[in-house]
Amino acid sequence: MSPDALVEDITHLLEVWVAGWAGCRGYETRKEGRFPAALRADKTGDWEYFAHDPSDAEFAELAARTSETPARILTILSNDLARYTFLANEHRLNITSASQTMMIVDMETQDAEDPWLSDDSLKLSTSQSAGVHYAEVRSGEELAASGRVCVVGTTAVFDRIVTEPAFQRRGLGSFIMKALAAQAFEHDVENGLLLASLDGQKLYSHLGWRSVSGVLMLSTSSDQDGDLSVD
Repeated sequence: MSPDALVEDITHLLEVWVAGWAGCRGYETRKEGRFPAALRADKTGDWEYFAHDPSDAEFAELAARTSETPARILTILSNDLARYTFLANEHRLNITSASQTMMIVDMETQDAEDPWLSDDSLKLSTSQSAGVHYAEVRSGEELAASGRVCVVGTTAVFDRIVTEPAFQRRGLGSFIMKALAAQAFEHDVENGLLLASLDGQKLYSHLGWRSVSGVLMLSTSSDQDGDLSVD
């Protein structure tokens, strides 16, 4: 199915992304009503709920579940973030992030060949474990950049694309994305999907990705981490 067709059903895209994101991180998942949830065992030790454009009643129910413990998070995908900001205030939830976005790409536009590094001091290594493909670049023993991808059906879900501070502005983010895409093409993939930080959006747009939905993260706690793409 083409990205244009998929964008018509962001609820489905969200389910695919949660499955791939949880797969990349080894998270347990379940349904909360009609919405997906993931147990962030390595971060908060509690559940994070995800919903695309929930009704007021559905939002109220999800907000009540989220408010049961400070570690829980409610993440809303919508292109009407003002509405859910208002509802969050009504239900006394704090906004921990409003700058991320879901992005999609037609994988036919991506390079299927393994990339090469022009800097001989850097070395790429790739691996696969439990259905997740990994790529990392090192300078000697020092990690320079890394990322991972998990294929769900015909969609490659990219996650934790990170360039370490000392190695930024050297094109390693693009390199890792290309290395992961080459691994994803070992499967019958049609689309790519990810959640991007504000900085990441610039990189992915340059690689042909486009935004499909805003992302609003909510919690009763004011100090929850607010970046699903890397943390």
